[in-house]
Amino acid sequence: MDFEEVLAANKALVKVARLYRTAQADLLGALGLHPGQDVLLWTLGRQPDGMLINEIATRLGVEQPTVTRSLSRLEAGGWFLREPVPGDRRATRITMTDKGRSIIPEIEAAWRALAETATAGLTPEQRTVLVDLLEKVRGNLLTVAGERD
Repeated sequence: MDFEEVLAANKALVKVARLYRTAQADLLGALGLHPGQDVLLWTLGRQPDGMLINEIATRLGVEQPTVTRSLSRLEAGGWFLREPVPGDRRATRITMTDKGRSIIPEIEAAWRALAETATAGLTPEQRTVLVDLLEKVRGNLLTVAGERD
């Protein structure tokens, strides 16, 4: 890769990543959420019986303290309830409230709007190729940086 290609690739990746994150924050902000909180709530919403904090962490691929901090930030919103687990004083089950369940379709609509905006004008085949290429880029980047989402 010559240096002009290096510059073009770096510039394109940085610009797209920054714009995507900004657009995502704007759409989620309209729901009262920050990026990352949507995925946590959506994951919880797929489990009608709730989840233990360590299960959430495993599912999201993050550390348990990260989930605990995220839940603390979300708690005032009334999206979920914390319930003790009988027989395990240290464990807490997180279950969605009606309010929490009601925001799941809105999160999915925000995701759809963002994906449709980002891929507007692309054919279904081009969208498939784009996703494949982005997954390849992600895999390449994992060789130099651990996943930190």
